[in-house]
Amino acid sequence: MKTKHLLLGDEAFALGALNAGLSGAYAYPGTPSTEILEFVQAHPLTKERNIHSHWSSNEKTAVEEALGMSFCGKRAIVSMKHVGMNVAADAFVNSGMTGANGGLIVIAADDPSMHSSQNEQDSRFYAQFAFIPTLEPSNQQECYDMARYGFELSEKLEIPVLLRLVTRLSHSRAVVETETEPIAQNSISYPSNPRQWVLMPGNSKVRYKQLLKDWDKATEMSETSPFNSYTDGADKRIGVIVSGLAYNYLMETFPAGCPFPVVKVSQYPLPVKMIGKLMDECESVIVIEEGQPFIETQLRGLLDRTATIYGKLSGQLPRTGELTPDSVHAAFKELIPSLECLKEVEINAPSQVTKPRPPALCQGCGHRDVYHALNDVLKEFDSPKVFGDIGCYTLGYLAPFNAIDTVVDMGASITMAKGAADAGQHPAVAIIGDSTFTHSGMTGLLDAINENSPMTVIISDNLTTGMTGGQDSQGTGKLEEICLGLGAHPDHVRTIDSLPKLHDEMMKLFREEIDYPGLSVIISRRECIQTARRHATAKKK
Repeated sequence: MKTKHLLLGDEAFALGALNAGLSGAYAYPGTPSTEILEFVQAHPLTKERNIHSHWSSNEKTAVEEALGMSFCGKRAIVSMKHVGMNVAADAFVNSGMTGANGGLIVIAADDPSMHSSQNEQDSRFYAQFAFIPTLEPSNQQECYDMARYGFELSEKLEIPVLLRLVTRLSHSRAVVETETEPIAQNSISYPSNPRQWVLMPGNSKVRYKQLLKDWDKATEMSETSPFNSYTDGADKRIGVIVSGLAYNYLMETFPAGCPFPVVKVSQYPLPVKMIGKLMDECESVIVIEEGQPFIETQLRGLLDRTATIYGKLSGQLPRTGELTPDSVHAAFKELIPSLECLKEVEINAPSQVTKPRPPALCQGCGHRDVYHALNDVLKEFDSPKVFGDIGCYTLGYLAPFNAIDTVVDMGASITMAKGAADAGQHPAVAIIGDSTFTHSGMTGLLDAINENSPMTVIISDNLTTGMTGGQDSQGTGKLEEICLGLGAHPDHVRTIDSLPKLHDEMMKLFREEIDYPGLSVIISRRECIQTARRHATAKKK
């Protein structure tokens, strides 16, 4: 018996994993992946089955924790946004070498158009680099279905599986049909070949040969995957290779049915035979994929065919931003302008009613008071530099604060400030949030402590992971102890409440620590205004 739910893509996958015998969910919050773990945490089955669902300190620790659960035969998921894959890369790439025991799915939610990210990187490259099979759903129903299928694929190949989502799929809703009865969790069991889990050279050399054989096996499985398909078409002037979410844009371009042969790809490695058949039958091929030209790049060296290949590299589709039905329509119109059915599709002009507006720090946010005080103090110095980090406080770069000189990646504020101080920069100020500090700022601070670098670190503590919706922050209530435990001088680990009425005291504290010729840490603390409101509402109930 099936039931119907209206779900985000993130939620559909999370529910699929719960119904597929999930035992552990690990994640670090990041848009557009956050709702996966949040859904698991809120679902009654999680409490009923004692499913692990706590936030991890960062993406690397999340992958390693899930890998440990997989080692014990249990099914686990790890979710993160695409740049989180950079943090997790060490563990993720080596998980291809260890393999999996219980089913293990790593979810990377990519962000084409950089709605809330530093770049548009495509996580499919990581999976190919690590010889890890990939699933790429085209709709919310496939998000749900791929959870169980992904666990089964992982256990059959004894390799982790990457599930690649994109913002438009993660954050849009559709009706999803689901099973009413979840399957049982796996019992504890251990790997049949424990040697491959010890990545010493002697073991790894043997394991790598097997991994290459498994990759060939995974390629054959892609040819018969229920998520990959070949649909014939009468018009052979062009063949279409389309992946994931982009399949919807193709269907919107041809609502009466695509007249050309189509290979839909939602499982990787690429189905080489299926694609070869298409290229043999068609005069040319267009590749439609969300993200970077991952498939298109492989086609240009994968198969020795005479067909012309069109796509992002040839300029028919945009290299930056999200694909749209309009961009797909324009590509076909350029390639085959005489096609009558294209004339029946209306192109909607951009709305003139709504206008984009830049994001801003909330009224009442403690980060505002930090920047007001810091800016007032830094006016007293020649060429001060402030090294920023990833979080709500990154908005300090924008007017009216204009307070940050650099933002690169999680934790880079402290290490870049240290490098600048090493170069002779003064003042060298790092500003970092509490969650980002425990994610990847602590190791950089240890470097600065060991050399007593002449720099100032401001930890703007709002007692939560504010940018992604108020998830738990791993350092809440422990930041001073962490800094002291790392070896910071007790006289120069100082705390103040970031309140407007304490503006002069904040200025005095900032000035004193900037003048100090060594490392100082200032913890400026005030609860996130949004989290505070939720807590106040909860108390009234």
